[in-house]
Amino acid sequence: MSVKLPKVFLLRFFCILCLGVFSVMQVFAQKPDSSISSIRSKKINKTPQIKASVPTYRPKYNNGFIQYNDVIANTKLSTPVSIKPEKILTVLKVYPNPVDNQINVIVRLERESNFSVKIMDLLGNEVLTLSNERIAAGEQTKNYNIPNRLNAGIYFLKIVAASETVVKRISVL
Repeated sequence: MSVKLPKVFLLRFFCILCLGVFSVMQVFAQKPDSSISSIRSKKINKTPQIKASVPTYRPKYNNGFIQYNDVIANTKLSTPVSIKPEKILTVLKVYPNPVDNQINVIVRLERESNFSVKIMDLLGNEVLTLSNERIAAGEQTKNYNIPNRLNAGIYFLKIVAASETVVKRISVL
């Protein structure tokens, strides 16, 4: 038991001694901190500028087209330009859907015009003309009877007033 004690003591002593020696030496080839500050680095004071002489694209007047900037310069800012023409026909409601024997259409017209209602099949062929008349401006409710010869299925209701057309899908029972 006394022999083991000096071996343990000697082992500990050599470990402490080795740690002390290796901590003083530069074992891992590390540079001291003072050598880092001696390296000079190049400082950039401003960002580099890329200078190129590329001309801007200016299309020529071709095929009768006018440049957009010229159109804007020639318009008067005091008067608003109406891009969208006034809507003549507004279909408010088509009911009941699915249709059994009668269909009701509520429309609003901005001015008096020719008005027609047609039933078209899925291929766009005209099956039946319900109405072709001239009606006054304002909100109108029209009632149309569906004839029995019309087979059950899906159809389109084509409503035309002046030059405007509105198409609604209907199901016939």
